[in-house]
Amino acid sequence: MKNQVNGKTSSFITNKLLPVIMKFVNTKAVKALQDGMVYALPFIIIGSIFLILSNVPVPAIATALKNSGWSAFFTQAYTTTFGILSIWAAVGIAYVYVRNEGYEALPAALTSLSAFLMLQMLQVTAPLAGVMGKNGSGIANSAGNVVLSGNEISNHIDKLPGALQSFLESPVTGVINISWLSGQGMVAAIIVGIVVGWAYTKMIKAGWKITLPEQVPSSVANQFTAMIPSGVILISTMLIFALIKTTLNTDMLNLIYNSLAAPMQGLSDSLVGAILIAFLVSFFWFFGVHGGLIMGGIAGAFLIPNTASNAALYQAGKLSLNNGAHIVTNEFYNNFINLTGSGITIGLVIFTLVAAKSVQFKTIGKIELVPALFNINEPFLFGLPLVMNPFLAIPFFLVPVIVAISTYGVIYFGIVPPLNGVAAPWTTPAVISGFLIGGWKMALWQAVTLLISAIGYYPFAKKYDQYLYEEEQEKARNEGITI
Repeated sequence: MKNQVNGKTSSFITNKLLPVIMKFVNTKAVKALQDGMVYALPFIIIGSIFLILSNVPVPAIATALKNSGWSAFFTQAYTTTFGILSIWAAVGIAYVYVRNEGYEALPAALTSLSAFLMLQMLQVTAPLAGVMGKNGSGIANSAGNVVLSGNEISNHIDKLPGALQSFLESPVTGVINISWLSGQGMVAAIIVGIVVGWAYTKMIKAGWKITLPEQVPSSVANQFTAMIPSGVILISTMLIFALIKTTLNTDMLNLIYNSLAAPMQGLSDSLVGAILIAFLVSFFWFFGVHGGLIMGGIAGAFLIPNTASNAALYQAGKLSLNNGAHIVTNEFYNNFINLTGSGITIGLVIFTLVAAKSVQFKTIGKIELVPALFNINEPFLFGLPLVMNPFLAIPFFLVPVIVAISTYGVIYFGIVPPLNGVAAPWTTPAVISGFLIGGWKMALWQAVTLLISAIGYYPFAKKYDQYLYEEEQEKARNEGITI
């Protein structure tokens, strides 16, 4: 009876649930999101290096870099790489969408960039707004010491003529607000990239283009081909901006952030979100579908902005939960939920080294040892296998969930600091990646998660190994009788 129930459940998931999920995952928009974000990776990783250099965790070195001016140079480099993450998203997603449709993609990517910038008010809050008043930060000298408090600034400003006060407190206009170019504008950038890619290809397919004679060089002809679709998109964007500005006195990026991005980032940053992400990675893999690719593409849309937000706080020296730091970031996903591979399978590697008896377990374990150090575990997923293996299903599902819950807890309760926003490449070995993304405490905690994996997998691996061993012994006896 139990086998019948399990069979029906497996059949439902395989034949009913997974096809719906895969249909969604393989839509043009999701594929553009997954592949388009890849273009941002070099800037994220290189920018993370600049972030570390601008905030070296050794006080003597940090002071020397600050006094020499190099800290400011590294900050400039971080701001113009990692700090404009939304630009790479808007460009990359539109580019991939149109490229996948078989058309010249660069004009669409540039149109997406222009539309993304056009949808925001080109202004920033007056510098005085953040330093004035009781809650203002005040003005600090080069050493970081406050030389004029917020109240003192307000007292001085109050003595000025009203017109001058209004001028000093007015927003600075005619400038691009880089806050929207980082993680804060990511969801808007994704939406713009997808919509521009879709609209551009629809118009090209419908023949909305200027066709020049064959004698005209293709480099020139392609730009005229893009002129009508780009023109329609940009005029529509301008009208949308004008409508929102005149009726609501805000812009599209603010609307998207407050109504969609902030709530979704809050969900992804919750304990429930962490558990759901950890579970679904293994869930998809168990049925042979690339869980890391699916969840990385979907959840990454909200986790990467969390990383960018933490990076900004870290760069400003304000990284704490009280200042709005996020617990669940893209590095939480890469360097904990997927540590040593989907399912956190280092426990299986340890078992093969110290306790395995079956030839199959020992052989696959030797093959997996080196890849596991770099967070690759396909030899286990398909060679052991973990896919559709009832013996190892429980730890494969539960170990990542336990690690997600415990890691969330140690950050939430202040045992270890929040992740600093540094984007260590996903192939960075455990403990080393922990040090890069959170210092020595995070490296130590990563070592603890490896122990959790070893304990979690051991009894189930032992049972499966015994099953394989008995099968091998039975086969050897049968072959011996035959011989």
